[in-house]
Amino acid sequence: MRSAHGVDRTALPFFARMNVTIRRAEAGDVPRMLELVRELAVFEKAPGEVTVSEEHMRDAGFGPDPVWVGWVAEADGGIQGMAVCYERYSTWKGRRLYLEDIVVTEQARGQRIGERLFKQCAAYAVERNYNGMLWQVLDWNTDAIRFYERHGAVMDPQWFNGSLELEQLKKLASS
Repeated sequence: MRSAHGVDRTALPFFARMNVTIRRAEAGDVPRMLELVRELAVFEKAPGEVTVSEEHMRDAGFGPDPVWVGWVAEADGGIQGMAVCYERYSTWKGRRLYLEDIVVTEQARGQRIGERLFKQCAAYAVERNYNGMLWQVLDWNTDAIRFYERHGAVMDPQWFNGSLELEQLKKLASS
């Protein structure tokens, strides 16, 4: 099987031959998206940390008051990647897009799917007139860091991430 450019596509790895489509996520995509989130959690060595349910994720993205927007990468009849973002407000910078996750299934990595999803998020930020986009990346994920730096990102070593979980919030709120 030859491509339009005369390349013998049967000699290419399976995912190099696939036709990838990036599209806006739909409510019916949530089960597969949650599978990708769980795959990411395993990769990030935190499989037990995913506590969101399919129903909660669907409501948060497609319910009466959605808080996230996302895109999926489809290839060969299935979702091979996704990106999820939401609006964040900075008192210094104004409205900004927060990129919560880009996930590409392990078997489809290396096909520029993550780059296409990243560019879709950037285009959305421009379309919405946000003043920037930000995200987090684990300090040991050198492939992701190189990916973001290749696109001109500045990785800030000065800020630490803080968080409180629900039980901690309850305790703090009642004190």
